[in-house]
Amino acid sequence: MSRQLAHLSDEALVLLAARSEESALAELYDRYGRTVYGLALRILRDEALAEDAMQEAFLTVWRTASQFVPERGKASTWILTLAHRRAVDAVRHEQRRRADSIERGPEPSVHGVEEDAWLRLQRERVQSALRRLPDAQREALELAYYGGFSQSELAERLGQPLGTIKSRMFSGLSRMRELLGEPGTDKSWTSTT
Repeated sequence: MSRQLAHLSDEALVLLAARSEESALAELYDRYGRTVYGLALRILRDEALAEDAMQEAFLTVWRTASQFVPERGKASTWILTLAHRRAVDAVRHEQRRRADSIERGPEPSVHGVEEDAWLRLQRERVQSALRRLPDAQREALELAYYGGFSQSELAERLGQPLGTIKSRMFSGLSRMRELLGEPGTDKSWTSTT
């Protein structure tokens, strides 16, 4: 198939996709499909899940192309941000699925019940604290700790300055310390034996 729209800018292609031009979406896919897949694979570490995330990302591009504002940034950054969000959503979905399967699994041995309950409570506390962070801080922390991205990689992937990423992570971690150190939570779980 010839690439009729290969001469157009990314931004022009997104505008055409907003007008339901399938060939514009196909050109964007040709340009960014590998990059989007690579990003998703790096976050998800599973080829099938990465393919699903890539498809979801381009479906989101198709559905929301009319919301793209060229004055706010490059189309490539917008596409990669959408892809990144789809991959993070997939990570969260997988974590919930795994947590559900663990909860439905066999009962732990009597010796480890107390420790398992404590670990589950701690996991729930951390997840609850993460949900209370602003989206930008939560996204940076989740990608760094669950996705394994360095701060430099996050800056590149999110199209943000490195200083912004460092600030988000520092602020997010500080807030997490506050949330997890609230009186009556952590201290009440110390062992008395």
